Amino acid sequence: MTSTAAVRHDRSENRRISPVFLGLLALAVVSGWAVWSGLTGVTGVAVFLFVVSGWIVSLCLHEYAHARTALHGGDTSVGGKGYLTLDPLKYTHALLSIVLPVLFVIMGGIGLPGGAVFVERGRIPGRWRHSLVSAAGPLVNVVLALAFTAPWWLGTIGSVPVAFRCALAFLALLQVTAALLNLLPVPGLDGYGVLEPWLSPAARRQAEPLAPFGLLIVFACLWIPEVNQVFWEAVDAPMRSLGVSDAETYFGLEYFRFWEGEPQNVVIPG
Repeated sequence: MTSTAAVRHDRSENRRISPVFLGLLALAVVSGWAVWSGLTGVTGVAVFLFVVSGWIVSLCLHEYAHARTALHGGDTSVGGKGYLTLDPLKYTHALLSIVLPVLFVIMGGIGLPGGAVFVERGRIPGRWRHSLVSAAGPLVNVVLALAFTAPWWLGTIGSVPVAFRCALAFLALLQVTAALLNLLPVPGLDGYGVLEPWLSPAARRQAEPLAPFGLLIVFACLWIPEVNQVFWEAVDAPMRSLGVSDAETYFGLEYFRFWEGEPQNVVIPG
């Protein structure tokens, strides 16, 4: 094999979609079908699998967007790191990327930004490109939130089975929370990454030590009742504007927690 052919082969391998991602996508489709069909006795489990697999797929797409934008910006190292394969195991530690986000979903219905791609910023010229690399991930969450809520804003939600409707609403809620959390201008989060190239070197040096703890600081603040209220009002506003009711997201979480029993007498206003 010539060196040119070898390079092309390696490049192809580095961009081939991971079987793990394809398996997650298949699980989301199959479990979504089970929820839609209303198979007796498995609705709650199917909702759980649908939401978890759908959430991890969205996490992969979020991180892929960062990597793909970095690649076009000049950082060709992202291919060799496996970031272009959509493999969730490539996006930092499995515990931080998968287990903790799922636990936060179970505990409170918050889409925790769990993955990360390590971009070699020195390869990327220009402040705008750096900002776009950071913005690409949350923009994927915004697009997914719009896609998941399409039946509402297209006026076709009335034909969707109730359990699937609630599961889809809950999955959309996770996208909105992930987008809002990621866009906060806190060191370590994407919102700060958008602003960082435009800050003075002194300001960046002062913020750098906070980056490993940025997400922890945000979640600590969410325990403050006043902050928590403001956060959920900020989440509810776009959800309501897209036509999704609080009842739908609430029952979505109830279906998701199948171990507590499926919700009874589900009534969706309107």
